[in-house]
Amino acid sequence: MAIQPKFLGSVVAFSLIFATGIVLPCAAESLFALDTSPPEHEAVPPPFDLDNAAIPPPVDPDRVVPFGEPPVDEVGSGPVAPPDDAVSNSTSPLPEIDPFAEAFAESLRFSKLPSTYPLVLNDEVQFFLQRFTGSHREVVGLWVNRSGRFREMIQTVLRKHGLPEDLAYTAMIESGYTPLAVSRVGAKGMWQFMPGTARRYGLRVDHWIDERLDPEKSTVAAAAYLRDLHGMFGSWTLAQAAYNAGEVTVLRAIRATGSKDFWILARSRHLRRETKDFVPQIQAATFIGRDLAKYGFEMGDGSPVAVDTVVVPPATDLRRVAPSAGIPVETLRSLNPVLVRAVTPPGAPYTLRVPTGKGGAVLAAVTFSKRQVASKPAPPTTQTKVARAKAPTSGVHIVEPRDTVRSIAKRYGISAAALARWNELGESTHLRPGDRLRIASATSAN
Repeated sequence: MAIQPKFLGSVVAFSLIFATGIVLPCAAESLFALDTSPPEHEAVPPPFDLDNAAIPPPVDPDRVVPFGEPPVDEVGSGPVAPPDDAVSNSTSPLPEIDPFAEAFAESLRFSKLPSTYPLVLNDEVQFFLQRFTGSHREVVGLWVNRSGRFREMIQTVLRKHGLPEDLAYTAMIESGYTPLAVSRVGAKGMWQFMPGTARRYGLRVDHWIDERLDPEKSTVAAAAYLRDLHGMFGSWTLAQAAYNAGEVTVLRAIRATGSKDFWILARSRHLRRETKDFVPQIQAATFIGRDLAKYGFEMGDGSPVAVDTVVVPPATDLRRVAPSAGIPVETLRSLNPVLVRAVTPPGAPYTLRVPTGKGGAVLAAVTFSKRQVASKPAPPTTQTKVARAKAPTSGVHIVEPRDTVRSIAKRYGISAAALARWNELGESTHLRPGDRLRIASATSAN
């Protein structure tokens, strides 16, 4: 997804087409630029498992690809190379800006998007339709069932952007509607964004927050990206191919073949097997989604998870707050998957999602945690530490930053082995601030 929403780049893109005498019909109001750098994002299907897979087809009619095998190139020589290879190895430069292209691109601002997503039941789509309803019915059933949680939200976002609701099935093939999906090249989320493209479409991706993992925000970004791709290519099939392979790859395929028909491009050598299969998989999924009963599938419960929201201070650690609020840490983390470190970002308050009815408990836990920090005594001097180490103590130690098993044991005058034994700690156990360790007297250490 190496794109930049600037008008000048879109002129370059259209110049590329006009230089070969090909005119791309575009129907989007918003145009975006073509970055001439290698495409950053090839929306690679996640690993091939029952929850999360875009299923590769056979390379030829005589060979059936086992489920779980990576896609192969046209000559069957091995896994598909990363998308940057084809672009970076290309020696054909983009032509200079054509003044006519600029005028033509400007006129496209007044066009409108089509309201429907056209389906074609050709051999390629039929292949996947048979596979999705046959040998891989189980995995597709999981996708369809999971879609119930997100279908209404996705379709609402698509309608708001003036896009066909059937584009929702792009996410089915991208991730199986899995919000936490991660591809082998680092694309994340339901819509499989790479970091750079995610940021260009308004998603925050940094050391604290990764909004690619937010289903609704990533859907808004994907809708904007698909709208821009349609603005460039004037076709949903080409837009989806570019979503997978990158705009430059598709533009070069159009220039090389002299055609702007995806199905013709798919029969050429100018698109990778993965991209050739990506669009027919979406079409097959759309056929199924339009008539689930006909194909024997059933959508899962679409009721959204009931949550409350509370505003918490900067740098609130979920691992410290959750136990005090009576919430399992994993529950609080699952409701806030965008928090990379399970800590809210520093510098500003943060709106936290919590289980229904637990808002008050979370706020109380946050207040209690702040009081603990405020009343924390000054770090003891070396002399005080030595005196404390000699004093037999019993009770509970709350782990502080930079604490280790050895330093805690020394502090209480006990052996590290005894401390580890009492708390069932292994050699590789990592202590976290806020953890509680049982401490016995020094005489019990032996």
